[in-house]
Amino acid sequence: MPTLAIIGAGPNLGAAVARRFGREGFSVALISRDQEKLDGIAAELSKDGTTARGYAADVLQPAQLVGALEMAAAELGTITALQYSPLPFRSFLNPVLDLTPELATQAFQFSALGLIHAARTVLPAMREAGEGSIILINGGTSVKARHGFSGTSVAFPAESAYGEMLHDALGVEGIGVHQLVIPGAIPKLRYTIDEVAEKIWQIHAEGGDYRTMLIPLDEGRE
Repeated sequence: MPTLAIIGAGPNLGAAVARRFGREGFSVALISRDQEKLDGIAAELSKDGTTARGYAADVLQPAQLVGALEMAAAELGTITALQYSPLPFRSFLNPVLDLTPELATQAFQFSALGLIHAARTVLPAMREAGEGSIILINGGTSVKARHGFSGTSVAFPAESAYGEMLHDALGVEGIGVHQLVIPGAIPKLRYTIDEVAEKIWQIHAEGGDYRTMLIPLDEGRE
């Protein structure tokens, strides 16, 4: 049974993506910091017939993140799809004049380094199998910096660049690396949560270009 790992899993988009992949026969590893919340999401998903299990880990703690992914692969099956979508801290959305070196470093660790650790954990099995996908979910500051959202404006582009390099390097091996940019809060967009989850499934199943914009950048807000 293939396994999807969602880093930054929550009760909204994460759960919707889990249900969508579950309908295709995927087991789902739910990864975030709160084990109790993850257990609740997994219990709800089981009612829809989705096999899901929670693994508590902080993306700022590489050993926790790697350990969660390794345990998920051992218990659920090889991770053949990875969604990297941890929700940025509110402090990452501070004005640029309030951005300290310490906060910028934390934002970079959260977005770029967390993805690098996760990718390096799941890629050996994907490369051996000759298939798999990694999907990044980012806000609009991955494309255009905004001075009122300084942390993500610094960190998202680095995460995006790493993903794009993986896309270019791994496409010939049958591994898709893609980014979905959501420039705004989903409830305020013209798509439902389930429709966004469907888009993520299509990106996984069909591949294509590295970056997909859910809506045009100038129509959304962080």
